[in-house]
Amino acid sequence: MPNLDEYLQTHADRFEQELCELLRIPSVSADPQHKGDVRRAGEWLAAQLQKIGLPAEVIDTDGHPLVYAQGPEVPGAPTALVYGHFDVQPVEPLDQWTRQPFEPAVAEGNVYARGASDDKGQLLTHIKSLETWLAVERRLPVNIKVLLEGEEEVGSESLVKYLAANREALACDCIVISDSGQFAPGQPAITCGLRGIAYYELRLRGPCRDLHSGSFGGTVTNPANALSRILASLIDDKGVVQIPGFYDDVVPLSDAERKSLAELPFDEAEYMKEVGVKQLAGEAGYTTLERRWARPTFDLCGLTSGYQGEGAKTVLPSRASAKLSFRLVANQDPDKITQSLRKHLDRVCPPGIEMELIAHQGSGGVLVSQDSPYMKAASRAIEQAFGVAPFLIREGGSIPVVGKFAEILQADVLLLGWGQDDDNTHAPNEKFCLADFHRGIKASTRLWEELAKLTK
Repeated sequence: MPNLDEYLQTHADRFEQELCELLRIPSVSADPQHKGDVRRAGEWLAAQLQKIGLPAEVIDTDGHPLVYAQGPEVPGAPTALVYGHFDVQPVEPLDQWTRQPFEPAVAEGNVYARGASDDKGQLLTHIKSLETWLAVERRLPVNIKVLLEGEEEVGSESLVKYLAANREALACDCIVISDSGQFAPGQPAITCGLRGIAYYELRLRGPCRDLHSGSFGGTVTNPANALSRILASLIDDKGVVQIPGFYDDVVPLSDAERKSLAELPFDEAEYMKEVGVKQLAGEAGYTTLERRWARPTFDLCGLTSGYQGEGAKTVLPSRASAKLSFRLVANQDPDKITQSLRKHLDRVCPPGIEMELIAHQGSGGVLVSQDSPYMKAASRAIEQAFGVAPFLIREGGSIPVVGKFAEILQADVLLLGWGQDDDNTHAPNEKFCLADFHRGIKASTRLWEELAKLTK
């Protein structure tokens, strides 16, 4: 397709400039002060879709808006629904950024900004591939629907409601999502499994005010001490979660799956170097990739209690809190995990402490078929763009709405990630490799042609 390739090359600089425009919008969905910015990002994307010839609308919800567009009908061709999210994570801790998070900077072949990889850069690859087809061929080879949201980082509540209410209008054969990563630099991948998540905030209250630790210590239960004991009860020294029934619905990895993971060219020493540790840890009896992608886990995400300033202050704090998450695998039910967690916490909470557990987010894990014709079409498209066939992998992170897409629309999900492990998603100094940005556009451009061969 020389004309399509020529268009991609000719407009590469503009594509990067427009990516930077989108990255400048501080669309932090978790922060109410940025509600207008989240909407502005959606309006920017709707304008992009309108500009290339796809009627697009910004859809108001009870939360942040959605963006929807639909291409012209292509009789007999499959229908693909493109999904992405234009909201981003908070930028804190700001002092750890070497650049301003919403002032995109290009260095060493990367663009640095919050949302560069997760997910603005990745979702834009599909919009630019649609632009390329419409500009060069004046048509799309398949039926296209585009659905973008501004709430992925806070649970996708509005999108799930929209899916349930519009399942017929959104009917499709496959759902194309780029919000994950490659296996390694230069080695693309298609993700066939995602872990789910159950995320909580645990709040403990003790005395009515902070107390002098000398005058009152040893007479009342210290919430910080209590929190430490409670959290320690959730996991043992072999990495096994101690909540009763936690593993009841976990489907064991088959011998074939373990063999497939073991055959991937994973360098454990390089992995330790990348994350900056001298030793790895986790559930006993499993390899690093198995623990990372295919086993459930427990992690503390935040701790707050007592004096945090310079020097010493002999205080017995009146409050303590923690934010914690469980990564779940397919078949684990977040609601069941919540019920079991509440019973466990009630049992281990010491006297003299009032406890509150807030469930913030829950979604199950997902496994998708490796044998569908849509998966094989995606593999061919990626190989044409990257010059190497993609590995089929799992991913330890969560995209909560993926399971809902599969459940409600009953369509194959194609998780085509262009990011890298060191992109610092959800962390300071997030980046996206611009070469991967352009390879992603090319792969998406090829994908529509490959899907068109699957005439219905």
